[in-house]
Amino acid sequence: MRTQVAIIGGGPSGLLLGQLLMKQGIDTVVLERQTCDYVLARIRAGVLETGFARLMREAGVGARMDKEGIIHEGTGIAHEGGLFRIDFEKLTGDHVIVYGQTEVTRDLYDARDAGGGTTLFECAGVTPHDLDTDAPYITFLQGGRVNRLDCDFVAGCDGFHGPSRQAIPEAVRTEYEKTYPFGWLGILSETPPVDHELIYANSERGFALCSMRNANLSRYYIQCALSDRPEDWEDDAFWTELKRRLPEDTAEKLVTGPSIEKSIAPLRSFVCEPMRWGRLFLCGDAAHIVPPTGAKGLNTAASDVHYLYHGMVAHYRDGESEGLDRYSETALKRIWKTQRFSWSITNLLHRFPEQSEFDLHVQAAELAFLAENEAAQRALAENYVGLPY
Repeated sequence: MRTQVAIIGGGPSGLLLGQLLMKQGIDTVVLERQTCDYVLARIRAGVLETGFARLMREAGVGARMDKEGIIHEGTGIAHEGGLFRIDFEKLTGDHVIVYGQTEVTRDLYDARDAGGGTTLFECAGVTPHDLDTDAPYITFLQGGRVNRLDCDFVAGCDGFHGPSRQAIPEAVRTEYEKTYPFGWLGILSETPPVDHELIYANSERGFALCSMRNANLSRYYIQCALSDRPEDWEDDAFWTELKRRLPEDTAEKLVTGPSIEKSIAPLRSFVCEPMRWGRLFLCGDAAHIVPPTGAKGLNTAASDVHYLYHGMVAHYRDGESEGLDRYSETALKRIWKTQRFSWSITNLLHRFPEQSEFDLHVQAAELAFLAENEAAQRALAENYVGLPY
């Protein structure tokens, strides 16, 4: 087989890139290790920045998002029994959209199928070759046989554990990583959200987040030990602990019910430099990970897609190489800013094992300053709705 752009990874970043390129007449093949049903069953993020929403519309897949997505013009932050609100619309003139990553992925698969795009599932042993030449190719095992896909470029959209980043020689790449001493225990329940906007909570018992997917599907998280397992937490124990971390009046409104999904996610900050080597371009989690506190993982992947998509269009349409040549440099400038924001809000809202009384007082003072100071609120709101591309 041959294509112009081979995309490793059939998650939202790979699919969004493929859809945008397809709209410009650029041929792509998407290789996915899992089945389509498996990809669509993954429960992931649900807060979309303004830039992500614009890319969805540009790709021609924004109709259901605009119809069913929930516009959030602000968010609540709870601390010491109280709750204050960050007004995105007032502070930035912008908002975010709550629309589950599963729904984003479903819309992109439907559009790819409708447009005749090639997606190959259950591709094992995906291996890029000759990336530092003008004739890269990928081999993979599918249906009991080894296949070869020749291409002009390879987009590595295959996540943290995929083969793309590992294809960059160790002598060339530098990896920066910070791990956090706790995880997030999350549950999904068919219950109405406790509030019409997200609530982030800092409590003496640890962090909590009240989120949602729609009017009857809620997503809740609590900070937990890395040694915990989902099966260690009965539903009743989860709800009891969540209520303890919320303001009393919020906890009283909480509607509980059986969980339909329960998982624990460790928290990590990670960046790989460079994001380009030869004809390979890393995109999304293949190049960077953020803790989920600031809702930046999926959205930062979208900014990569924006830069890579425009670079490839300029290459094929105008013969211009600058966008591709500067892709890594340009993307990393924004990535480190989102890393800073995710790191800072994680430190602001969580309890760390090594925190001293001094540290706790400074954290409380920072939250009090945020509650009172419009400039601090504006800085948070500008980062939350999304930095410009």
